[in-house]
Amino acid sequence: MTGRSVERTPERAWIAVEGLSRRFGRREVLRGVALELPQGAFLLLLGANGAGKTTLLRILATLLLPSSGRAEVAGHDIRTEPAAVRRAVGYVGHAALLYRDLTAAENLRFYADMYGLPDPAARAAEMLDRVELRRRSHDAAGELSRGMRQRLAIARALLHDPSVLLLDEPYGGLDDRAAGVLDGILEEHAGRTTVVLVTHEPSRPMRWATAVREVRDGRLHPLDVCAPGTGSR
Repeated sequence: MTGRSVERTPERAWIAVEGLSRRFGRREVLRGVALELPQGAFLLLLGANGAGKTTLLRILATLLLPSSGRAEVAGHDIRTEPAAVRRAVGYVGHAALLYRDLTAAENLRFYADMYGLPDPAARAAEMLDRVELRRRSHDAAGELSRGMRQRLAIARALLHDPSVLLLDEPYGGLDDRAAGVLDGILEEHAGRTTVVLVTHEPSRPMRWATAVREVRDGRLHPLDVCAPGTGSR
């Protein structure tokens, strides 16, 4: 079962967050966060280091539980239906979530098998082509450059055709050519996949943004910034 198998309706929020807070000891990183994103929205999350951007993405990806509040992703509660949320989400974080001793192809086949895809080898090969890593398919992930591992992590996140993409600084470590590959992927998904992208450099993904928020003081603040041709959102 993949993230695309969930029935979606335009009327309901595809990501819905209400009163979300997260503490680390005495420090409250997120406080009462509220967010609603419809199907196909593209949200840019900006903010200073330590503002809570990564924490919010990790909560939405079910890698971290909130201290209070609620969140639904693709119609599933992150607390009570984490497995369903994970099937709907493709996540790229600071850690590549790759097995360093496995080859690039073996990593993708492993994850494709975990998602129950019908032909893991074929899907792995398709995604290696998409991120221009076919020539390195037999190299161990640990032998790849940082930028290549980032591309492999992006391929991993897209394997199961998720309905939601959560991307934390996805351009990190990418050279201009690889950044162009990611641009092409985001272009393909803009408008059909719900995307939340954390970045310190919004100039490249701004063209697809339907909303921009700054994480500050533990809360989301709308910014009056819009992508060329989209108008204010």
